[in-house]
Amino acid sequence: MKFALVGVGGAGGRLVEQFRHTEKETGRSFSKGSLLAFDTQKAAFEQYSEIPLDRHVLLGDLHSGIRGEGVGGDVDLAADVARQDDDEIYREFDKLDVHNLDAVVVAAGLGGGTGGGAGPVIVDRLKTITENPVYGLGVLPDRSEPDQQALNAARSLQSFVRISDGVVLFDNDSWHNGDKQGPLADRYGELNRLHATRFLSVFALGELDSAEIAENTLDSSDIFRTLTTGGVASIGYASTELDVNSGFFSRLLSKLRNGEKKYETEGRTVAMRTNDLIKRAATRQLTLPCSIASADRALIVLSGPPEECSRKGFESGRHWLEEETGAVEVFAGDEPRPNASSVSATILFSNVTEVPRIDELQRRAVAAKSGTPQSHGQDQRHSRQP
Repeated sequence: MKFALVGVGGAGGRLVEQFRHTEKETGRSFSKGSLLAFDTQKAAFEQYSEIPLDRHVLLGDLHSGIRGEGVGGDVDLAADVARQDDDEIYREFDKLDVHNLDAVVVAAGLGGGTGGGAGPVIVDRLKTITENPVYGLGVLPDRSEPDQQALNAARSLQSFVRISDGVVLFDNDSWHNGDKQGPLADRYGELNRLHATRFLSVFALGELDSAEIAENTLDSSDIFRTLTTGGVASIGYASTELDVNSGFFSRLLSKLRNGEKKYETEGRTVAMRTNDLIKRAATRQLTLPCSIASADRALIVLSGPPEECSRKGFESGRHWLEEETGAVEVFAGDEPRPNASSVSATILFSNVTEVPRIDELQRRAVAAKSGTPQSHGQDQRHSRQP
C-alpha cells in the first residue's frame, strides 16, 4: 500500500523521519516522497535529516502566544493555532500526492501539546481533500511522564478515534522500563525503529522494489477492510533469523522436492516453525497490550524466503488465530523475499476494545482533572506485558 506520511509534533515528526529512513534502507517505496512535518516549535525541525526543508511546516509563527516557541503541552492552544493556520495547512497539503496514493497516515504523540491538539485538526482537514482513508498513528506516554500528558493522551485519543478511519497505537510504557533502561528520551531512536518495522510490515506490504508474486496476495483493500470498523488497533510481530549455511542447503533441497517441504532443523519442520511464529506474533509484545479476543478483525502477513514459509503451517496458524480471537474475518497473505536473512510474522488487530492501558490513562486523566493525581504506584497495578 502506498500512503502519505504526516507528522505532527515532536514524536510524530520523529516517526516520519524514521519511516522515511526505513523506506530508503529497505527498498519499500511506499510514500513517493509525500510527507510533511508540522510543529509549533521551530527548534524541533533541527533534528530531521530525512525530511526535506520544504516539508517542515511551522504552525503559529505569527501567533502572539507562541511565535515558534511551542505550546507548552497545551492541547487547546495547539488546536486553536492549527485552526487559525487553516489556509497555510491547506497550501502545504498540495505537496502530498494524495490522488495517486491509497491512504494518508498522521503520526503524533498523543500526550504532547502539538501532537495531541493540532493532530486531530490536521486529520479533519485531510479528510476534506481526499476520499481515501486517513489513519492515525498514535504514541501513548509512559507512566513516568506527568499527569498532564495522561490527560492530553486521553482527550486526544478520543478525538483521533472519532475523526480518523482507525488509529494504530504504540504504547511507550509497555516498551520502556525507566528503572532499568534510563530516560525515555534516550531510547526514542530505538523505539521508533521497532515501531517502523511493525507498522511498515503491514502498511507497506507489497511495496518492495524487488517483490515477487505472492502465493496468497494481500493488497490495500484488505487493510481497508481490516480497519473498516475504525477504533483502536494494535500490531503483533515476531521474527526468526535464518542460519546462512542452513539456508543455502534449504534452498537446494527445496529445488529437489515438490509440495510441502518436510526437512527439519533441530527436529522441527518448517510447518511447525511457521505455526509457532504466528503464535509468537499474537502472544508476545504487541504495540499496544490488549486482549486479542476483543479484536473485530485481524490480518496476518508472513514474510521471508518462500522455502522457509510453510503453507501448511501458515494455514494452521491462521486457523488458530481465528479460534483465539473469534474475529469476524482474518485476512492472510505472504510476502516472498528470496534473499532475506529472516522470516517474520506480523498481525494487525483492529478495533480492540479490552485495553488495560487505555483504562489506566483514563483514570489518571480523571484524577488529574479533579486535582487528585494518582501515584505511579497506583498505575502499576497492571503488570507489564512480557
